[in-house]
Amino acid sequence: MRRRRPVLVIAFSSTEQALAAEALFTNSGLPGRMIPIPSQVSAGCGLAWKAEVDERPQLLAALAQAGCGYETDAVVQMYG
Repeated sequence: MRRRRPVLVIAFSSTEQALAAEALFTNSGLPGRMIPIPSQVSAGCGLAWKAEVDERPQLLAALAQAGCGYETDAVVQMYG
């Protein structure tokens, strides 16, 4: 049986922001992956970056340093 667990999601206002963040995170070797935005978060373009909760400071710092925008970040309960 799969269990729900807390994960970090970073939601984006636009597809352009999401793609820029995905490229930044991937090229920097940062953890996570792009997912459709979970129903618990109502924001933006429909895409979100999913990662472990403890990766939040590193991911948000990378976005800030690169000047990449995002709409919101949240910890939500998800499977897997």
